[in-house]
Amino acid sequence: MENQNQHNFNRIARAIDYLQTHFLRQPSLEEIAEHIHVSPYHFQRMFTEWAGVSPKKFLQYLTLAYAKQVLNKKEVTLFDAAQASGLSGTSRLHDLFIHLEGMTPGEYKNGGQQLTINYSFAESPFGNILVASTSVGVCHLAFADDEVNALQSLKTRFPRATYRPLVDTIQQNALFIFTRDWSQLHQIKLHIKATPFQLKVWEALLKIPMGKLDSYSGIAQRIHQPLASRAVGTAVGDNPVAFLIPCHRVIQSTGVFGNYHWGPTRKQAMIGWEAAKTETAA
Repeated sequence: MENQNQHNFNRIARAIDYLQTHFLRQPSLEEIAEHIHVSPYHFQRMFTEWAGVSPKKFLQYLTLAYAKQVLNKKEVTLFDAAQASGLSGTSRLHDLFIHLEGMTPGEYKNGGQQLTINYSFAESPFGNILVASTSVGVCHLAFADDEVNALQSLKTRFPRATYRPLVDTIQQNALFIFTRDWSQLHQIKLHIKATPFQLKVWEALLKIPMGKLDSYSGIAQRIHQPLASRAVGTAVGDNPVAFLIPCHRVIQSTGVFGNYHWGPTRKQAMIGWEAAKTETAA
């Protein structure tokens, strides 16, 4: 059964889709609310509680012009942000507190036979999620619109691991990213199966600050392989840890947001939500 958090996000997602489809004529609050079958008052309150800004303001973060503006500014802001003074907690770089550790071949050979993986389902601002962890760190985080399929996808990655439906402190610490000021977070360790190239790409993604964006070609340049944009795109798509490794912050160099493993509307929601959070915190 759909929980209230998932139900609200589904309404938000439908509203974002409607805003995107009809943005040229700037639909009214009443029209959007009618589309998702709630009162204008309830919609305004629900959306503002979720995003921190009005639907009209949120739409500005999803425009091509806004995306291009952020991309054009990235040379100044992207990798210098950690040194900039006066950054709020929500603007801190991911890599200040998320540590990536690649599994050794012995840890994932034979389909993960030597691994014990705890897993649980939880709520997030972007719908239900499945989070899984080894004794070392988070090994998987995925949006779970269908819990059965989400769990099966995890087990496909490590078919011979031992699985336990158990909430542990590693998972709880990771999930605080959705609810706490990032300056209050403890370091989150990720324990993931990856090739050396994938690790390079994912480490580069960790350096994209919240509220900022980069392109596939930009990431390729950052890892000193400027001709590898396509391979970068593949590695981004293979990311097993949603949001914590922020692959949603990578868009096309034209400013088009592009696809996302867990759905393009969810990607738009995440980009807009982060932009609103960083702007209101500034």
